[in-house]
Amino acid sequence: MKIGFDAALGIHPAALMLRARRTEVLANNIANADTPNFKARDIDFKAALAAELQGSESPGRLRATHARHISEASAGAAGDELMYRNPLLPSLDGNTVDGHVEQAEFANNTLHFMASMRFLDGKFKGLMTAIKGE
Repeated sequence: MKIGFDAALGIHPAALMLRARRTEVLANNIANADTPNFKARDIDFKAALAAELQGSESPGRLRATHARHISEASAGAAGDELMYRNPLLPSLDGNTVDGHVEQAEFANNTLHFMASMRFLDGKFKGLMTAIKGE
């Protein structure tokens, strides 16, 4: 009987990839908190994960229709799901980063990342137990 990793691990590998991408986006927002006219961005995690699991493409994502087109990985397609964050208080310099909001989102994202890591750790331990026959 074959066991596929996709079936055994569930949504957690895809969730980890999206959480890692969201960590980069939130860190970029925090790093540019004092940059004039910088617009804070974020990922709609639920929509991006649903699209990833369905294997569908985002509405704004480009498709390669010819073999010589640039591959999706090198075209930076991960930025297609980014949305702009609405600021709670507008800034005079046009920056939409709110440090407290970004830090809270970063902490929340880290918590969810660690939860997925723990689920995967449990899955791998269970698979190892099954393989060893214990």
